[in-house]
Amino acid sequence: MIFYPNDRTALFIDGANLYATARSLDLELDYKRVRESFAARSSLIRAYYYTAIVEEHDYSPLRPLIDWLDYNGYTIVTKPAKEFTDDHGRRKVKGNMDIEIAVDMLTIADSIDHVILLSGDGDFRRLIEAVQRKGVRTTVISTTQTSPPMIADELRRQADQFVDLLDIQDLVCRVARDTEEQRAEADDSGEDGFYEEDYEYEETT
Repeated sequence: MIFYPNDRTALFIDGANLYATARSLDLELDYKRVRESFAARSSLIRAYYYTAIVEEHDYSPLRPLIDWLDYNGYTIVTKPAKEFTDDHGRRKVKGNMDIEIAVDMLTIADSIDHVILLSGDGDFRRLIEAVQRKGVRTTVISTTQTSPPMIADELRRQADQFVDLLDIQDLVCRVARDTEEQRAEADDSGEDGFYEEDYEYEETT
């Protein structure tokens, strides 16, 4: 990855898309390490996390993650998702966050030097082009190591820098512990981050 220490950066995480990417690579993201890794390489102004939540339920499996992120340096953007059953009887959750990401990115673009987008959604190509016209460098993080790739080709071509999530797993994923007792001790001390395995994601379409 190419980062400059004095760059003012903003991190945009498309929660549903990043979750699907990490799962397809069999990776467990650690959101504490995600934020710390980018903050160590630049002047991180803001880290945004976007997700839709099914509010009809008394309890959302995403709530522990959202609460943890909210207390640990992330700006959380959520909206209600709609649950429905398709023609084949499969449960679906609809909650696209593209507009929210676009508005926030364009709003902050004049105050930063570098945008980092964790998503492979091709709908963001025009957004990336728009912030580039404002003089902002862009990095997109997803993967080409799946079949089909999780990154849309048009988004990859538009970005100034594409980084494969698999190539930076040592920076953003869970570090294996020798024993469950060691992990329990870390959990009690608050030293560990929040892992993908700690919650069940509500997938959106």
